[in-house]
Amino acid sequence: MTETGGPSGPEGTETPKPQADTPAQPQADTPTPPQGEVPPSPAPEQQWQSPSGAPPPPPPLPSYQPPPQQQYPNWKVGLGRPGVIPLRPLNLTDILDGAVTAMRKYWRMVFGAAAVTAVFTAALNLVGMLLVDTTGDLEKVRDLGPAATDQELMNQMLGILGGSLASSFITLVATLLGTTILTGFLTVLMGRAVLGKPVTFKEAMKEAAPRLLPLLGLTVLYTLAIMVAAIFCLLPAIIPYTFWALASPAFILERGTVMEAFRRSVKLVSGMFWRVFGILLLATVISSFLASIITIPFSFSAFLSIFGNLDQMYVPSTGDLILQSVGTVIAQTIVGPFTALVTVILYIDQRMRREGMDIELARAAGITPPPPPQAW
Repeated sequence: MTETGGPSGPEGTETPKPQADTPAQPQADTPTPPQGEVPPSPAPEQQWQSPSGAPPPPPPLPSYQPPPQQQYPNWKVGLGRPGVIPLRPLNLTDILDGAVTAMRKYWRMVFGAAAVTAVFTAALNLVGMLLVDTTGDLEKVRDLGPAATDQELMNQMLGILGGSLASSFITLVATLLGTTILTGFLTVLMGRAVLGKPVTFKEAMKEAAPRLLPLLGLTVLYTLAIMVAAIFCLLPAIIPYTFWALASPAFILERGTVMEAFRRSVKLVSGMFWRVFGILLLATVISSFLASIITIPFSFSAFLSIFGNLDQMYVPSTGDLILQSVGTVIAQTIVGPFTALVTVILYIDQRMRREGMDIELARAAGITPPPPPQAW
């Protein structure tokens, strides 16, 4: 028998040839065996292993190319900015910047209306002080001297208290009237400024005039609620102050009744109480701080009188009252519109967050909002 050179059966026995259906092995690296020999079969455990011993990697998956999608506006821009604020839910910076931008863009109308209402308020305050004449009662107390009896001091102090209450009432009425007129005018102005549409002083007053008298009643109710709540405790006063803070812009822009405006304000503020309160409080603090800085030079004579004669009671003269009134007019003209504009922007922001008002404003401004994303 002929010897075989490969691993075959027992000596003297010819290894049977492979069947026809046996798959042929790769011939790339295996030399062709001599005729009559069978190529060796790989071991089962080495059949699917690479030369390094590691299993071969799986075939790569086909790359997925997402379908082209429509480009939507950036969330920082929203549906655009046709006016003083972007049409999207606003943050604190957007609200404050919107108020300042409106004051700069419409400065003639804003500061003009603020100056008129400030002069009107200051004039009523000055007239009230002169009519009540609290300075005369102060002079009487100063002239009594150390020899005055307790009864005389008590009578003069009661007179001063009554005069102060009467003067405070006149001041409150004048402030409510001025605030009502300025709030109604600025609310209409901001409604146009958000859309970037031009508006004149005559058009804004014509639109706001029919709503001013009911707005005055709304302002009186709002003020009384805060005062009554503040008598009992400071914390309950925060509740009507915040929940009803958006009633005035709701009354002007939605043209409902006074009670509907209160209900709308509560609905818009609910769930975001502390956010609304914080923004309103910050706007009030900023306005008060700037107003105090402006009025300090006009009260300098009062400071000199107080610190010059510490042993005597300071009694303001008519000139001091007029000078202080001028300082108040300037301060209210500059910083008075800021709080009112912040309140209107906050109302618009709450409606954009809750009711999708940004889409309505975009359509009113001539901007076609994009279609909503397709649901998969």
